[in-house]
Amino acid sequence: MNPLLERLQPYPFEKLRALIGGHTPNAALKPINLSIGEPKHPTPALVKNALARSLDGLASYPATLGTPELRHAISGWLARRYGIPAPDPETQVLPVNGTREALFAFAQTVLAPGERAVCPNPFYQIYEGAALLAGAAPVYGEPPSWDGVKLLYVCSPANPTGKVLDLQGWKRLLELSDRYGFAIASDECYSEIYFEQPPLGALEACHKLGRGCERVVAFSSLSKRSNCPGMRSGFAAGDASLLKKFLLYRTYHGSAMSLAVQHASIAAWNDEQHVAENRRLYAEKFAAVLPRLKNLKTEKPDGGFYLWIRTPEDDTAFARRLHRDYNLLVLPGSFLARDAAGGNPGRNHIRVALVAPLEECVEAADRLERCAQDG
Repeated sequence: MNPLLERLQPYPFEKLRALIGGHTPNAALKPINLSIGEPKHPTPALVKNALARSLDGLASYPATLGTPELRHAISGWLARRYGIPAPDPETQVLPVNGTREALFAFAQTVLAPGERAVCPNPFYQIYEGAALLAGAAPVYGEPPSWDGVKLLYVCSPANPTGKVLDLQGWKRLLELSDRYGFAIASDECYSEIYFEQPPLGALEACHKLGRGCERVVAFSSLSKRSNCPGMRSGFAAGDASLLKKFLLYRTYHGSAMSLAVQHASIAAWNDEQHVAENRRLYAEKFAAVLPRLKNLKTEKPDGGFYLWIRTPEDDTAFARRLHRDYNLLVLPGSFLARDAAGGNPGRNHIRVALVAPLEECVEAADRLERCAQDG
């Protein structure tokens, strides 16, 4: 067996199952699960119809590079969304099977054993696992020294905090990349869920700063934007030299998108009406839920669909009690972070995914309040 597998920690949801496994939740209350960031809004009809019309594509092997039509659709969307020159569909755009798979595979492309990869803290666990299985060392939060760093993961809007990196933040990271030569993987899967200002993207930041996208690759997907996580459809876009090597890795890795999914993806990237409606539904939930949380410290995120709530006690104890007494499942924040300088930044927080229907989210907010008061 690969000995690097022994370095992996249990995934957060494995930890959650173990945390709640010793009790039976309150059967008098309907179970509500807000622990997983899985979109529950309907998949748009235009996507389903395009998929159904393209099922003959299942009879053909797809190319790893994807069809020109899909690459052009993604390039056009990037240009419209971020106000940038359209990336070259031949060299700067690569379809991927969702950002989770691609963010993992990218680390295998750019990292060598013994090098370092910087992750935000708290963070999406794929970053850590990708670094470990590449034989590299994950670093949590800003390192005291950037020597030996070959990859930096950025998540904006962030999971779980919902924070967005501004232009000055990007300027600093890009200057560090210029100085130390590390690649930047910008995870932008929540970019289309926002409430006021559209979040700044990595390629947009490069353009605004009057520079190219050397050593920068942005990753996004249709899962959250278009409510079709089961399609596993996204893209990587940016530095052509990095994407050339990434394509080589993926060709051997066997990561090609079904032609039927590619046709459905073209329909999704070319339509914004369903995306605006998706944002409206999330905004409605935040507007209904936030005023009800009077005894818990939280705030509206810049983007994404999570509430990052400070707990009145240890986050694991609060999450366990919330499930046992109120049949509400959330994710302890400490499961999404690692101990670093100053301790575990997720401790005494919970992540609440407002993905359920509005009525369930409101009921969940009321149960959260009661649990905080009863504690």
